[in-house]
Amino acid sequence: MTSAGGLPDRLRGLLDRLASRKHVEHAIVAVERLDGSFRWIGVAGNASPVGTPMREDTPFHLASVTKLFIAAAVMKLRERGRVGLDEPISAYLPETLIGGLHRKDGVDRTGDITVRNLLGHTSGLPDCLEERPKGGRSLIERVVREGDMAWTVEDLARIVRDDLTPHFPPQREGAKRQRARYSDTNYQLLIAIVEAVTGLPLDRAFEELLFGPLGLRHTFLPGHAPPEPTPEPATLWFRDRPLQIPLALRSFGDLYGTAGDTLAFLRGLVRGEVFDDPATLAEMQRRWIRFGLPHDRAALRTPGWPIEYGLGMMRFRFRLPRVRTPSGERPALIGHTGSTGSWLFHCPQLDLLLSSTVDQATAGAVPFRFVPKLLRVVGSAG
Repeated sequence: MTSAGGLPDRLRGLLDRLASRKHVEHAIVAVERLDGSFRWIGVAGNASPVGTPMREDTPFHLASVTKLFIAAAVMKLRERGRVGLDEPISAYLPETLIGGLHRKDGVDRTGDITVRNLLGHTSGLPDCLEERPKGGRSLIERVVREGDMAWTVEDLARIVRDDLTPHFPPQREGAKRQRARYSDTNYQLLIAIVEAVTGLPLDRAFEELLFGPLGLRHTFLPGHAPPEPTPEPATLWFRDRPLQIPLALRSFGDLYGTAGDTLAFLRGLVRGEVFDDPATLAEMQRRWIRFGLPHDRAALRTPGWPIEYGLGMMRFRFRLPRVRTPSGERPALIGHTGSTGSWLFHCPQLDLLLSSTVDQATAGAVPFRFVPKLLRVVGSAG
């Protein structure tokens, strides 16, 4: 693909500054124009503590970028008539798993939770990974401080049911105003729905619904082999120490993927190659609900205001006066970020696809600080 003047050099400079941040051991930044006129993938640093160089095809931990894949799988099942967005989750999951999950002030509203609520974070369910039980540590804190551990969706349901409290009632689809709060519990339940409906473990469901049709041969769940030979994944870090947590990584249900595969997935999503009906992607973006201001520690660690959320995807805008867009409106980013400094975005106004990570567990805010600089550089190149 062609290079636009000195754009690769300017992108390299941005990447080097990103990789020089404290506690960033490696970074990868990928930029592609949707029309195929420009593509650049840059890497910096070492993929492992023993000095293995980072490569363009090194897989990295997608973290919550995986939610885009989960949502796409659910929407494909919806196209096939196997999942209904406004059906209660009790239509797909057993009472033994979900009974009493949403109990507040003596009222159990679990039966009101729909698949749409899970996709859009409007269920009101607490976050099974990030929120602390009274007098205890969150599951994420336990993994980081106490060491590796495994859990099941049943274990997560017990945490939600017994140790945490819902934040608000499940929001009704027809309501003029809706509340949204980011919660990993929603997507753990969506994984359970995908597996229940397909009768397949998540890795095989992903292969049938997404990986195979899109040719994603280097995207895989921890503990599973990718379809084709792939380098070892880059190491995930917590501040200045590597996180060796294979059991937890398997339990999260988050993917590994390469820059090339993540761009291919997003390209397919934007071009309408993931779904059979263009209306499916439109449904995911039909209504955007803005997250509220964070009022507790867990909310500070997860995506919040001024981010808007559709069904499985984020949207937010930057004020970038030096960026030229054909429409003249502020550039919007649609996609997802992850708590490890990962992101996958489409910028419709600039016709751009962006995929990156720093694989640092304390770098959840990095995308929101770095991407504006990236848009300025690419946008100023015309």
